[in-house]
Amino acid sequence: MGSKLLFSVWENWRRRRVLRKHKIPADLWALTIKQVRAASHLSVADRERLRNVASLFLHDKYIELAQGMELTNAMRVRIACEAAIPILNLDLEHYHAWHTVIVYPAQFVSHEEFRDGAGVVHRHRSVRAGEAWHRGPVVISWEDVIENEDANNVIIHEAAHKLDMLDGAMNGRPPIHRSMNQREWTAAFSEAYASHVADVDAGRRTEIDAYAAKNPAEFFAVTSEAFFEIPDVLKRVWPVVYMQLSLYYRQQTATM
Repeated sequence: MGSKLLFSVWENWRRRRVLRKHKIPADLWALTIKQVRAASHLSVADRERLRNVASLFLHDKYIELAQGMELTNAMRVRIACEAAIPILNLDLEHYHAWHTVIVYPAQFVSHEEFRDGAGVVHRHRSVRAGEAWHRGPVVISWEDVIENEDANNVIIHEAAHKLDMLDGAMNGRPPIHRSMNQREWTAAFSEAYASHVADVDAGRRTEIDAYAAKNPAEFFAVTSEAFFEIPDVLKRVWPVVYMQLSLYYRQQTATM
């Protein structure tokens, strides 16, 4: 038996064992799923599969609270549910490179440091709702998790960044499936991104969050949010982007 096959057999056994002992209780899951708009497209059977993925996520990841917050089971399950949505038809292995979610009560100050081409170190402070560290944790604002009335989803946004980082670079080009066409992906996203940047720069109203114009990585993360939160809007505005995300996430979220 090859090493990959042996690992697969062991991992499947481990997951079944975890689910027997640590599956999210049905009553708590029922309350949670009603609060998560991004799961509204899922069938009853798919919601049960999502419950399994979320249960495994909770077992494998550590949720750390900042600034004296108290972690409740409802919070844990809400975070796991939304984090599990993008990988429902992929695999939990897509999250293998990180292990911790840090939760702040509200938006937090992030400290960035980078060195420019001349070797000068620049330091920058910004207020954020979330961030994903390369080979590090996902950081989120709990207030932004529960107050996503404007179709934003900070957990899915940061999860998309983590998927984007799987090849080592956060550039809006995650490793796509072999069945997908890289040229079609690049053309769809490049054209839509250029159009979005032009609209934002011209001050025109956009149906997709203007933050997507910051760079290609943010464009991928924001359109991933839209794919799950406002899929009909995304499909109408950029049908080819919707199609590529549907192929990538292996889900059909739009109703139209």
